[in-house]
Amino acid sequence: MAAAEVGDEQRREDPTVLELEDRAARFLGQEDAVYLPTATMANQIALAILGVRGTELIVEETAHIMVAELAGAAMHSGLQTRGLPGYRGRLAPEQVRVTARTSDGLHIPSASIVALENTHNSAGGTVWPPEELATVVDTARELDLAVHLDGARVANAAIALGVPAAEIAGRFDTVTLCLSKGLGCPLGAVIAGSRALMARARVEKHRFGGAMRQAGIVAAAGVYALDHNVERLADDHARARRLAQGWEARGVAVELELVETNFVQVDVAGLGLSSADAIARLADAGVGLSATVKPGVLRAVTHLDIDDDDVERALELVPRALEALARA
Repeated sequence: MAAAEVGDEQRREDPTVLELEDRAARFLGQEDAVYLPTATMANQIALAILGVRGTELIVEETAHIMVAELAGAAMHSGLQTRGLPGYRGRLAPEQVRVTARTSDGLHIPSASIVALENTHNSAGGTVWPPEELATVVDTARELDLAVHLDGARVANAAIALGVPAAEIAGRFDTVTLCLSKGLGCPLGAVIAGSRALMARARVEKHRFGGAMRQAGIVAAAGVYALDHNVERLADDHARARRLAQGWEARGVAVELELVETNFVQVDVAGLGLSSADAIARLADAGVGLSATVKPGVLRAVTHLDIDDDDVERALELVPRALEALARA
C-alpha cells in the first residue's frame, strides 16, 4: 500500500484503482467495476441505477439492504421496499412472482428490482444453492425485473460451493463485493456490471460523495486481497465449524446447521440474557461477539486475524463465561 502508484482517482488517472476495478470485474464475471469506499454505498448506487422511482424493491426481510442501510432505498432512490420472509435468507421464485404486482396505474405500485444477498448476513452466513439462485434470477428476468446481488461476502459463497465467484455473480445486472470483510482490506468495496451501467454508477459515485483522489493507496490492498485472501477463506470456514462443534460439545447453544461459512450464531436468550448483556460479559472474559437481528442471538465471525490458537482459546472462554452468566 505504501508503494502504490497513484493518481487522481476522480479523473480515472489512478493506475492502482484501475487495476483493481479491472480485476474485480473479471473476478465477478462482469464487464466493468467501480471502486467505492463501502459496500453500503455500492448497494445504494445499484438501487439508484437499476430501480425506478415510485416502484417497489423486492428483498428478503432481514437482508442488509432492508435492516442496516437506514432506508436508503427510499431516501436515495424513491423505492418502496417489500420485505419477504425467507428461508435461511433465500426467497422462492413464487414469492417473487406473486409480489411483482402489475400496477393499475393509480393505486398499486409495480416492482422494478429484486435484490438478493449471498452469503446472507442475518441468516448466519448461509449460502444460496446455485440452482435456487438461478431459478429466482430467471423468474425476475421473466417478469422484466432488474436483479442485484448484495455479494458483500460472495467470495465466501464461492469458496463454500467450490465454484468461481463469477459463476455466482455473473448472472446479475449488478453485484457488490466488500473488500473489508473476509478479504481483509482496511476499507473499500466494488460494484460491478455492464459498461453502460458502470458509467452510470460512476456518476452516482460522485453524487453520493464517494469519488476520491489518490485512492490507490487503499485500492492496493484490494489487489493484494484478490491474489492472496480468497482461497484462504476456506480456513475461516474450517475455524467456524471448529468453534461451532466445540461449543456445542461444551453445552453452548449454537445453530450448528447454519454454519456454512465463517459465522457461528450463539443463542443466549435461553439463559435469560439480552444480547447486550451477554456481549458485555463475554467481552469481560476476553471474547468479542456481536449482536444479530434476532434478539438473544449473538454472532461469532472468523476472519484472517483469527488463528487456530484464538479458536482454542474461545472454545474455553465462552462456555466458562456463559456458565458464569447462567449462575448470575
